Amino acid sequence: MTRFECTQAVLEAKQRLGLTWQTIAQAVGKSEVWVATALLGQATMTPQEAFQVGQILDLNEEAIRPLTEVPYRGELIQNMPPRDPTLYRLYEILLVYGPAMKEIIHEKFGDGIMSAIDFQVDIDREKNPNGDRVVVTMSGKFLPYKTW
Repeated sequence: MTRFECTQAVLEAKQRLGLTWQTIAQAVGKSEVWVATALLGQATMTPQEAFQVGQILDLNEEAIRPLTEVPYRGELIQNMPPRDPTLYRLYEILLVYGPAMKEIIHEKFGDGIMSAIDFQVDIDREKNPNGDRVVVTMSGKFLPYKTW
């Protein structure tokens, strides 16, 4: 089974069983965003984590084996800019606020980047009388550029 077919099997099982990403993540013992990332084909699970996913989603070994393989990250978005409205808005946020974020990161930390490897992201819902808010919290290790 390919990584893409595995992702399709995961999504079908999740829908069929009426599960949430949070429920699946709790069974694996990892963050909701990380588990969704792995199950959508963008991160590598350990054999034990893949086994736990197979148990909760009632998938066989062949269906979960690709979860333990190193993926080609970033392959899901073929077209840029993305066409999905939610992904496009995140892209738009980067286009509009990215340069300011970059300037502030450099001002506060120096010449370097925020790691996307030593990284965490959380997504929460904040109740608001004017309409609920999406709260995205990103935390990445600062990696200074080195000279040699």
